[in-house]
Amino acid sequence: MTYALTWDLDSLFPGGINSAQLKTKLTQTQSAIASLGDLLDRWDAASDAPAYHQFVKLMTQLQKIAAALGQMGIFITAVGSADVNNPDVAPMEAELRNLGTQADNVSGKLKKVLVQVPDANFTAMLATPALQPIAFNLKEMRDDGKELLDDKTEALISRLNLDGKAAWSSHYDSLVATVTVPFHDAAGNAVTLSAGQADNNLLGNADPDYRAALLPAWEQAWTDKEQLFADTLNHLAGFRLTEYAAHGTTDFLREPLRDNRMSAATLNTIWQVVDDNKQFLLDYLDRKAALLGKKHAGWQDVEAPLNLPGSTPHQFTYDEAADFIIKHYGEFSPKMAALAKHAFEHRWIEAEDRAGKAPGGWMESAPETNESRIFMTFTGSPNDVATLAHELGHAFHSSVISDLPQLRQDYAMNVAETASTFGELIVADANVKAAQTDAEKISLLNAKMDNPLAMFLNIRARYLFETRFYQLRQKKLVTPAELNELMLNAQKEAFGHDLSTYSPHLWASKLHFYIDEPAFYNFPYVFGYLFSLGIYAKAQQSGDFEDSYIALLRDTANMTTEELAQKHLGVDLTQPDFWLAGVKLIKRDVADFMRLTDPLVK
Repeated sequence: MTYALTWDLDSLFPGGINSAQLKTKLTQTQSAIASLGDLLDRWDAASDAPAYHQFVKLMTQLQKIAAALGQMGIFITAVGSADVNNPDVAPMEAELRNLGTQADNVSGKLKKVLVQVPDANFTAMLATPALQPIAFNLKEMRDDGKELLDDKTEALISRLNLDGKAAWSSHYDSLVATVTVPFHDAAGNAVTLSAGQADNNLLGNADPDYRAALLPAWEQAWTDKEQLFADTLNHLAGFRLTEYAAHGTTDFLREPLRDNRMSAATLNTIWQVVDDNKQFLLDYLDRKAALLGKKHAGWQDVEAPLNLPGSTPHQFTYDEAADFIIKHYGEFSPKMAALAKHAFEHRWIEAEDRAGKAPGGWMESAPETNESRIFMTFTGSPNDVATLAHELGHAFHSSVISDLPQLRQDYAMNVAETASTFGELIVADANVKAAQTDAEKISLLNAKMDNPLAMFLNIRARYLFETRFYQLRQKKLVTPAELNELMLNAQKEAFGHDLSTYSPHLWASKLHFYIDEPAFYNFPYVFGYLFSLGIYAKAQQSGDFEDSYIALLRDTANMTTEELAQKHLGVDLTQPDFWLAGVKLIKRDVADFMRLTDPLVK
């Protein structure tokens, strides 16, 4: 084997979770936060003019603290993900969260100080050469500061949040760990599935009868604990709504949109494009149902594999997957290929399939060492190769902005999904083109359709549910029965009433509703997917793609989303044209799928 399946964490902090260097860094960062607070208390804009040397020093220290917190955060998260049974991780996570709260308090105080700076002085500050690269970020901080309460109240809210939003979010994880699904294996023997195992089987088991029988058992498992999950969701949302109200707004979408540097007009246009262009996906689902011997697909069939005779896709070794990604990245961008090769060679990736690892996959950057770490479990499927390409896309994004000030590396979640989805699209297309038979190509096209089905239908349902839930939560506690009804109606609307079965307890089983920060975790994925599709369409037509693509990525934390698209793509995101260019790529895949499967249903 050329590439290791396990990552190197010692280059971040040697010695594991009890690393002496990590403990020293925690102590140093706490002192740095206190020192920054003292500097801020003494700073006076008038006496610091015109060079603003003290303010430059303040901002330098603030960004060093952010980088230190990021470096420690990725390490602690990595250790915990690689070994979920490590008892020393949770105390370190708590210590880091406490430091983060202290840093947030100082940052909040800085935002309020900026509000007090007269406009003329503030404009002069932004013109200072040392501050020009972060001028956009400083404007954001000043605007945020206009809505903050007094320092003591903001500090109190931050402390309460540790036992509020953050606590309810953590409580959800504890509840999920207790969910079990009594069922049977393929041979009919009684088994007890964890929530993760049941979810994987519900969505990915190749036997449609097994999936159909599992769905009622899955729903019953969440029904048994639905009051506990309803309490958790109600109180997490209640804390959030109370916090919003304290800052002068009842618009629960205002903060998520601001976090994503995105306008409501853009979001509304995206959803309009989705609603206007979902019928071809519903037709696709009907064809998939026919291939499964059904009139209509059930909830459990939407993301299910299609195992037609001769359709078994190629199983990749890890080395093959690495070489495949490097090769096809290189067709679009030699720099993307070089970054991927560097990540494999320098053991940035934890991919080993073993017990004791956390589920899922992620990428986080290590800002102090200009590295990234990627977590996943590799089993050799084409989907795993696509996941690996997705996370390496994130790592490429981080690599091309690593020389920028720390504030310029703080890009929003919606654009964060752009580079990753772009990387995934490259490899998914390459997988389809490499298919040896029509049956294999059908299977790979079906797997590729998981993303558009999720974005246009499933996440659309989640968004409809979440907005209606928050509207109701502003008036009262929402009962489990009401939550089930909200979710069922949202799924039926999003899927055009086209499914034979639904999952009314998705509000309980989907982690995304319980993440404390950011709120409305779902819609940024739809933006990122469609935005990357539009970029991918341009990349296939452009001869100078690499440089323009990197220029776009470097500006992702330096302007609003709409400004980013206008500057680098020349498009207006509040109009449907750009989004429709990406939709055409999905329609092309569906057309291929329909053509290849026509003989199988006639």
